[in-house]
Amino acid sequence: MADAEIILTDSRHNGIVALASGEKYPWAHTALRESGFQRGEAGIYYLPANESTASRTTVAGLIRCAERHNTTVSVSSRQFIGDMADHVARLLPGQWDAQVEIYSHPLWQEDLVPWLWDSGELGRAVRTTRLPYAATLTNATTGTGLLLAERPGHQRDYLIGAFAPMPLEGGFADPHAPRSVVLPPSPGLAARAITDRYLPTYDRAVHARSTDAVAAALARLRSEHSTWTAMVASGQYNDATPPEFDALGSSTEDLLDNAWRNFLAVLDHAPALLNRCRPATTPWPEDATALARLAGALADAEAVHEELASGVPLTRGERATRTWTPIETWLTHGETFLRQAHTCTPRVRNGIAAPAPPLALPPGAPSPRR
Repeated sequence: MADAEIILTDSRHNGIVALASGEKYPWAHTALRESGFQRGEAGIYYLPANESTASRTTVAGLIRCAERHNTTVSVSSRQFIGDMADHVARLLPGQWDAQVEIYSHPLWQEDLVPWLWDSGELGRAVRTTRLPYAATLTNATTGTGLLLAERPGHQRDYLIGAFAPMPLEGGFADPHAPRSVVLPPSPGLAARAITDRYLPTYDRAVHARSTDAVAAALARLRSEHSTWTAMVASGQYNDATPPEFDALGSSTEDLLDNAWRNFLAVLDHAPALLNRCRPATTPWPEDATALARLAGALADAEAVHEELASGVPLTRGERATRTWTPIETWLTHGETFLRQAHTCTPRVRNGIAAPAPPLALPPGAPSPRR
């Protein structure tokens, strides 16, 4: 691979597009500027195709100038990836924003690895193959972020995969990650493949990952509470009080702090899952009452979370009661929630999980966050 390379491609709207790549990519930038190319956003250079003869002359001059700056010039057989991304974004259901990303230096491409949520060909390509550029497709309403890249080793195909959704911290090596799919060069067919094949798979993967995150958080909470209860029963608790949280010893405060930190994962993942649960369609319609209590507990916990984040002062007793009460509700009814969450999958309509009406809450309870 050359230390510096210029890749030329054609854009319907912007004429000739030049993209710089390589560890010495500033050499390519110098050659482009000296040759009359105009720099746009994200380090993309343009040569407006107002007059074909002038364009050919400028490109010929670029090749000679690039040689002086130890830079190679290649011509892509594909359309500019920004054109493809814009066209696909317009055809997807919902509001999508397309953005070209240039990974001029190879290290910039490596920054994708922790965040790409993919168990297929795109994930392997990002880790093992040079990709000097790609495009992101983002739906601000759903929070879905996709990565569109040219398929390495193929003249026309593309790959589509996803970034780890919020509130996941990263996607690398996650066993729940969906598999990227191959897209044809036609924007219409590509958008249909994303809508009909990829997004439904992505939604189900998010559902499974979120359910497991809640299950893991509840398991940690039960383990910590069991350890604390055993300590109290053995007489090791500092003031030998029964396991009630109005008498705060240091071990109880530690339990509450750890429990609240673990419960934040439930607060992040459970609201969307609860909105999908339909106990009336399962063998356990009686679970509706427990799910309503869980939704109310989430609303209470969210209110505490917002107060703590904004610096509202709470006494030790207030914080203990208001944080532990929703946690206790989830420990009591957590298994009911998990069996309901495992039986429901996102209702997919045109590739996007359809919104569902919220669960009925106890009178006066605020709605849980989404």
